[in-house]
Amino acid sequence: MDFLEPMVALDETHYQDGYKDGYDDGKVSGKEEGRQVGLKMGFQVGEELGFYQGCLDVWMSIIRLDQGAFSAWVGKYMEQLAALLSNYPLSDPENNHHQDMMKDIRLKFRVITGSLGAKLGYEGRPTSSEQDLEDI
Repeated sequence: MDFLEPMVALDETHYQDGYKDGYDDGKVSGKEEGRQVGLKMGFQVGEELGFYQGCLDVWMSIIRLDQGAFSAWVGKYMEQLAALLSNYPLSDPENNHHQDMMKDIRLKFRVITGSLGAKLGYEGRPTSSEQDLEDI
């Protein structure tokens, strides 16, 4: 059996070298792919938040011009939406509450637009988290 040991060792060396090369290449390509996905998802979130903030800015401008333009109830929901938008952790990507906060923002927006009778909604958003995964 002694004469087979060098061949087994050579085979193991080739295996380890191939594994290391594949691992190193995977780290490089995985990092780049992760950056691209992060950029895409960050842009989508920013675009959606900007849409809601823009609508809120218009509504708040109307309130400044006419205090009675909206009911007190709608005004309360607009204040809550403003608080949700300002508290969204844009610079904290490790925050695990992003999805919950976005759901709250979307819900508050739907309540406001529903009470105003406005058929207004962000159309760039995928319809489900499964769609998000398919896009990636």
